[in-house]
Amino acid sequence: MTLDALSGTFRLDRSRNATVQVYEHLRQLIVELQLKPATVLPRAQLTDYFGLSYTPIRDALARLDDERLVEIFPQHLTRVRAIDLNSARQAHFLRVSVELEMVRLLAQAPNPELERSLLALVAQQQASLGADDLASFTAADQAFHRRMYGAAGLGELWDVVRNLSGNLDRLRRLHLPLNNKARSIIDQHDEIARAIGQGDAARAQEAVRTHLSGTLSELDALRDQYPDYVLRT
Repeated sequence: MTLDALSGTFRLDRSRNATVQVYEHLRQLIVELQLKPATVLPRAQLTDYFGLSYTPIRDALARLDDERLVEIFPQHLTRVRAIDLNSARQAHFLRVSVELEMVRLLAQAPNPELERSLLALVAQQQASLGADDLASFTAADQAFHRRMYGAAGLGELWDVVRNLSGNLDRLRRLHLPLNNKARSIIDQHDEIARAIGQGDAARAQEAVRTHLSGTLSELDALRDQYPDYVLRT
């Protein structure tokens, strides 16, 4: 595998931590499937691309290894992992547990402004799907959930959940083009937003269960379609 995804010039923001920027950039490329499993990440090439010394590159790769997105063979090489299903399952359990309680709390105190902002993000997803722009679709998807976490006063917990969800997010990205999944996400987000706005906690929770359950139930189909990403265990 080659590093074609690392083309062009990376613009480092000197006001921000360099390790964090390398980590975020590489993580995004992995989660968006631009860096495929088994892609080798040569540290010399990474230092040239990011214009940094070895240390922030090493530290960023270590964070990605902790999230089981890459695997590091000391003194040899670092490469992108296939999707770690145990990691994905644990992230899924965490998200379901947190978001069921979160939407219950939000529905107990309906906020018209929250409903409007969530439905605006649903509209963004609809436009992105119409333009066949999966990157923008996924960004709006993330923003929808982040908005709920923020409204519930759980912004820091969103960061924790996101950092643990890299492998689950890769599965979801693989699933988007299959079985009209993207259209289903839009419909489910619309249902969640309206249930919260109408103060219907039970309906909001049921919509969350449906929304978060689909991808893991399609593992066999995903393995057949993407054998390099989803290994048979």
